[in-house]
Amino acid sequence: MTAHTIILVEDDPSLRTLTVRLLQENGFQVRSATSAPEMWTALEAGPADLIVLDVMLPGTNGIDLCRQIRRDSDVPIIFISARGSEEDRILGLELGADDYLAKPFSRRELVARIRAVLRRGPMADANDKKRHEAEFDGWRVSFTRRELRSPSGAIVDLTGAEFDLLGTFVGQPQRVIGRERLIELSRTRLSDSSDRSIDVLVSRLRRKLSADGAKPPIVTVRGIGYMFSAAVSRD
Repeated sequence: MTAHTIILVEDDPSLRTLTVRLLQENGFQVRSATSAPEMWTALEAGPADLIVLDVMLPGTNGIDLCRQIRRDSDVPIIFISARGSEEDRILGLELGADDYLAKPFSRRELVARIRAVLRRGPMADANDKKRHEAEFDGWRVSFTRRELRSPSGAIVDLTGAEFDLLGTFVGQPQRVIGRERLIELSRTRLSDSSDRSIDVLVSRLRRKLSADGAKPPIVTVRGIGYMFSAAVSRD
């Protein structure tokens, strides 16, 4: 099995050295960077499976880097930062990060979170023989390609967490799902997961399901959670 490639963007020399060693010891290939220019160079060197991105960087910070990455790529991103408030985590999610880990973090937790995000990748769903394609309200979902097409046929870019959330809704249409259960079912692994965390993901997914002027089929059930109101057909 080919090792996953991780790009680590961290300007602290000692932490960067320790983290590179940790990831390599756990079977990952690692390219490290200390700044925005070095990160772009690392990305140009070849495909990456995941980016571990420090928020506080010299020059262009991790927040702005995440915005720039999300313009063209859905590569999974895990933020690491000394700023661990709920507001910071929510901002990271709104920008399209897949997870947010506050410093100081344990070595085991970082590795566990990287593996959890990577498990959301294409192979996890390609091995699920029970669901290959699904359709609702003219939208088309491919679980093998992890792809969403709008009624007009345009491909809609989704982050890994957004696609997993959509897969959960499509898998349980017209049923009310509580927030905690939604986190569990969608395999979302967010530091200190909260109602606000899942609300942010739902809000992002709703916006993307509003393409072509369509009304998103995600209904808020006050005090409980959400319901996917569309009828779903499967191939």
